[in-house]
Amino acid sequence: MQTFEKVYEGGEAIRIDVFASEIADVSRSRIISLIEEGNVLLNSQKTAKNKKLSFGDKVTVILPEPKEYDIQPQEIPLDIVYEDDDIIVVNKPKGMVVHPAAGNYEGTLVNALMFHCGASLSGINGVLRPGIVHRIDKNTSGLLMVAKNDIAHNFLAEQIKEHSFTREYAAIVYGNLKNDSGTINAPIGRHPIKRKQMAVVAKGGRDAVTHYEVIERLSGFTFVKLRLETGRTHQIRVHMAHIGHPVAGDDVYGPKKVITALNGQCLHARKIGFIHPATKKYLEFETELPDYFEKFLKGNR
Repeated sequence: MQTFEKVYEGGEAIRIDVFASEIADVSRSRIISLIEEGNVLLNSQKTAKNKKLSFGDKVTVILPEPKEYDIQPQEIPLDIVYEDDDIIVVNKPKGMVVHPAAGNYEGTLVNALMFHCGASLSGINGVLRPGIVHRIDKNTSGLLMVAKNDIAHNFLAEQIKEHSFTREYAAIVYGNLKNDSGTINAPIGRHPIKRKQMAVVAKGGRDAVTHYEVIERLSGFTFVKLRLETGRTHQIRVHMAHIGHPVAGDDVYGPKKVITALNGQCLHARKIGFIHPATKKYLEFETELPDYFEKFLKGNR
């Protein structure tokens, strides 16, 4: 259980659900649920979600321990790029969620991995994310590395922490980039208002660095290669939107009028590279662009 507590010192009245979501760094919908459960207190008393705060009010947010769920293996086809006793590298299709979460406990990559690997997955991330060392968004396709044991998991996670893990993406972004290459160095944190989104922030963000290179200039779009130096949530999508060139099809950080034919962002994790946890040799894997990407690319040349 985690507890967050803060005294409101603002000059204007603000709803408790807004303030509570800020101090606990969770969505307002989650805060509303916590209020209904009696886990958000105003001056040590239960409260309503629309209660307005006054100067000096103390707000307490109690986050209960996450529930453990019995995640079931499912026979779902996997595009396996590489596998041995320590790791498995898969090519995730667009539309597949990596690991189970509230309201979505079936049809995920983890369900498929549990069927394929049995008990041979690291347990460091618990029952919801066995073997998952890093992840990509539901509507991002591409390569993911999964650990089959805890030793491999720790070894690979350390490479990600030290930024020695190769992650290269292909994307089609809106507009015509001014420069043929560049680096976006801008910290990313929770959006100050839209709590389910990330944003480039002036305070409280984590370092985030993305390198880009133009591959081809298209009609109204640009085909780019992107290399992650860090791996923040939604990093490429946030950074490209920040410089005025959101990823094509992105229905969160892009234009309100989305490209429905893409069913999500045109973003593919094309290459990964890392030191193998057992052999200590560098391995690198690369995939072809998926059909949806190739079709959109050809249609805008």
